[in-house]
Amino acid sequence: MLNVSGTTRVLVATAPVDLRGSFNRLHGLVVEQLKEDPLSGHLFVFTNRRRNRLKVLYWDGSGLWVCAKRLEKGRFTWPVSDQGRVSLRGEEFSALLHGLVVQAKAGWYRR
Repeated sequence: MLNVSGTTRVLVATAPVDLRGSFNRLHGLVVEQLKEDPLSGHLFVFTNRRRNRLKVLYWDGSGLWVCAKRLEKGRFTWPVSDQGRVSLRGEEFSALLHGLVVQAKAGWYRR
């Protein structure tokens, strides 16, 4: 399981990608699609068209990690954006990894 601190950014590519590639393919997607530096220490998350698999690219300071997850049943609930990417908080990322639905709820706090 990936642990995400409060300072770690999680950037999710909203468009599906071909997950057959590994380090170099995901590195290229981060640079071309997300317009970010893959060696920044942020987590970059990608999914396939069916949204039953995902891959995470992560730089730990000495090398790149590629982590993959496949759901045996169901699909990942994927965020939608016109910008091609979404930034998630750590708890939203954790929910996404577990296949849970994450939705912002307006007015949930007390005044």
